[in-house]
Amino acid sequence: MVLQVMVAHCAMFIVIGEVAQIGYTNRMLIVLLILAAVFLDYLLGEPERLHPLAGFGRLAVWVEGRLYGTRRLSAPVLRLAGAIAWLILIIPFVFAGWWLGSQGMVGQALAVVLLYLALGANSLFQHARTVAHGLQQQHLSYARERVGMMVSRDTAQMNQTEVVRATIESVLENGCDAIFGALFWFLLLGAPGVVLYRLANTLDAMWGYRNERYADFGWAAARSDDLLNWIPARLTALGYIVVGKTAQGWRCWQQQGRRWYGVNPGVVMASGAGALNLVLGGPARYHGMLKERPILGAGKAPDVNDIERSVLFVQHSLWLWLGVMFIGGWCAETWW
Repeated sequence: MVLQVMVAHCAMFIVIGEVAQIGYTNRMLIVLLILAAVFLDYLLGEPERLHPLAGFGRLAVWVEGRLYGTRRLSAPVLRLAGAIAWLILIIPFVFAGWWLGSQGMVGQALAVVLLYLALGANSLFQHARTVAHGLQQQHLSYARERVGMMVSRDTAQMNQTEVVRATIESVLENGCDAIFGALFWFLLLGAPGVVLYRLANTLDAMWGYRNERYADFGWAAARSDDLLNWIPARLTALGYIVVGKTAQGWRCWQQQGRRWYGVNPGVVMASGAGALNLVLGGPARYHGMLKERPILGAGKAPDVNDIERSVLFVQHSLWLWLGVMFIGGWCAETWW
């Protein structure tokens, strides 16, 4: 691990040094910084200790306790409190991201680190492959435990097909949340953009539930995440149908995406399931209650080998978009 860290940091500073010498404009510079951050994520994965998002989560719990706690408040007051909490937690860090990213070469290095911390491709793929390995070794209870780290549904009584389905659904949905959303906002706004996206996404994961406690307090967090993910979700879906069964993926996107819960996850999962030729969705148990979910995709029921297929599928989509960004940056640098 020490050697990997050294190699990663050397590679990052070589990229930044070359950029500074060549004199690229912001268009190509930001693409090269994206490539450096993706490489860091590939090489190092998610930090095992002292991840900044863990500290941010604790801060969010503290803010929630001060503005909400156990008090019974009216719906309008709760929505206002949730919006204030969102602003208190997001705005200072976005400003800090803007300031850090503006500090010359040091700022560029810090921007790469911020994007690396916001990405979760390596971690997502490792989690999925761990579940697949457990199933291949006939350790269903272990696979249930591991998939429980990826999804919010009840996993204790899942059969093998349900574990596989939950894993693939998580891989597809988090292709947007953990990868493409962060890349999009970094490409658009740089360091403050990726800070905004990742922290807003984290608050949605904490507060964006339609239950008694968070339906109103989490309203601002949920709506902001919907807004920030609207374009990335559709670009993710587009990448999915390009690298898979295009016609079927497009048809599932158009026919099934809007039936799912929320304006973005259904688009991503329906297109991915169709492009993979898999049937996902269907009944699942949440907090002890069986929920009848719409069917997504078309083709066959997933099996354990389809977990690796889904991982490679999202990887190929990532490579596709990195290639598009690089070519677009090169063309902009050459012709404009």
